Amino acid sequence: MTLPAAAVSLFFSSAPAFADLKICNRMSYVVEAAIGIDDKAATATRGWFRIDPATCRVVVQGTLSADRILLNARALGVYGASPIPQNGSDMLCVAQDNFVIAAARQCRSGQTQAPFTQITPTQGDDGNLVAYLAEDSEYDDEQARLAGIQRLLVIAGYDIGAIDGVDGPKTQGALAAFLKSRGLSSDVVGSPNFFKTMVEAAQTPSPSGLTWCNDTPHKVMAAVATDDGKSVTSRGWYRIDPKTCLHPDVAGQPKQIFSFAEAVDSDNRAIKLKDKPLNWGGDRQLCTRETKFETNEQADCGARGFSATGFGAVDMSSGGKTLRFAMP
Repeated sequence: MTLPAAAVSLFFSSAPAFADLKICNRMSYVVEAAIGIDDKAATATRGWFRIDPATCRVVVQGTLSADRILLNARALGVYGASPIPQNGSDMLCVAQDNFVIAAARQCRSGQTQAPFTQITPTQGDDGNLVAYLAEDSEYDDEQARLAGIQRLLVIAGYDIGAIDGVDGPKTQGALAAFLKSRGLSSDVVGSPNFFKTMVEAAQTPSPSGLTWCNDTPHKVMAAVATDDGKSVTSRGWYRIDPKTCLHPDVAGQPKQIFSFAEAVDSDNRAIKLKDKPLNWGGDRQLCTRETKFETNEQADCGARGFSATGFGAVDMSSGGKTLRFAMP
């Protein structure tokens, strides 16, 4: 799976804040949202609110008195490097797990800064205030839900063709195969927990392809590289939360696959044990950089703004391989 450059679009107009505030997701990703409330020179944040494609989530109930409302959204780690650009102008404090922070401009231990974007929600037909998360594809609700299913089918290892929010025989065949492999009836597709079921399926070891599993108490950031016989392409980063697994997107049938992973703290700094970084790689020097990347040029990494990183070759002779990252 190749992650497209998705944009967060916030459609809004001036409206009085007198009702519930909800965020609606018209993206093909399961997202987690955090909001910031500016009121009388004090700023508070709260999150994370999980929102499936084509659904809405109330993030503030009742009358909301605020000078400004701000929003940050992130995709689940199952999607790898975040496809949602983080370019808001207000840097506010968040935590990795669910949080409420009363003074969100001065971060404390366990908190990090994240960019928030100011929004002014519309007033919906039900009287509530609403802001929409959307991609460049401008899906409607039905298309967003189908594209979200397609995207997770690809991550789980199924061929659906294009991720476009358009139904077709490939999507239906892949979905039927997925349901059969999990012993599920077709009725589950319409259930409120269907995306949860699909995400869990995508985060379990697979008998085919490459699977990463994080057995440590730390967040792990990983990169994959493929050799098609003509060039070697490296890309990252994929976030793998503790006690979860992830299938990186590996297209086609490469001649060789390489892997590198590193444990990081809440500030994305490398975890060290006895002054040595806690990572899993090998001797093959390939190009990476700190932010999201993809490159098929592996020479002169430093001259091109990259770092040379030691990847390990993955034995895929049996058709599938699960790499488990554990504490030494």
